[in-house]
Amino acid sequence: MRKILLPLILVLGFGARAFAAVGCDLNDPDRDVKRLFPESTGYKTAYLSVDKLGGQPLLQEIETRLGDKFQGLYETVDVPYTVYTIYKGDAVIGYIHGINQKGQYGGLQVFLSYDAQGSIRGFYYQKMTNRKAAGLRSDDFAKQFAGLTLADFQSYNPQTASGGSAKVAAIQNPSTDDATDFNATLRAVKKNLILTDIFVFNKR
Repeated sequence: MRKILLPLILVLGFGARAFAAVGCDLNDPDRDVKRLFPESTGYKTAYLSVDKLGGQPLLQEIETRLGDKFQGLYETVDVPYTVYTIYKGDAVIGYIHGINQKGQYGGLQVFLSYDAQGSIRGFYYQKMTNRKAAGLRSDDFAKQFAGLTLADFQSYNPQTASGGSAKVAAIQNPSTDDATDFNATLRAVKKNLILTDIFVFNKR
């Protein structure tokens, strides 16, 4: 499998601040890439940050698009983001990107795989602490995100947990008596989509 590590543009040079930033990498990239893209022949890994790509103005732009403020350890301007570009031969067939999100009982790690055009191909939690995690981790829940795009989440408001396309509104919470991590997940998906739009497709 071809693995190419692109230059690290983020961690070096931050000094003490770098150790405070919390990134989100695949636990086992070789295994996870092959699981999410069985047809792949290789991948490249790029390390990015809002701080290096645009600093505070870019952060404010992302917050505006998200409809919510970044806060806490998972959302500082220097947080490292890892994007995996997936290949079949010389052709790019998709991307994988994960982000950290504050949940009810701890951090969530929400990963999305994308096709080459930016539609969600797969969704999963790499990390979740929730006594009712089985429903949220189920295949039935994950399948509800397949085919969705940033356009579907454009009008979704994380602060009110409302809005979005009809497809977003149709996503069912498997834990109907506890919406905290469900709402956090939808916020994480929208944030992931926005950051991928910037990091991969260079859309500001």
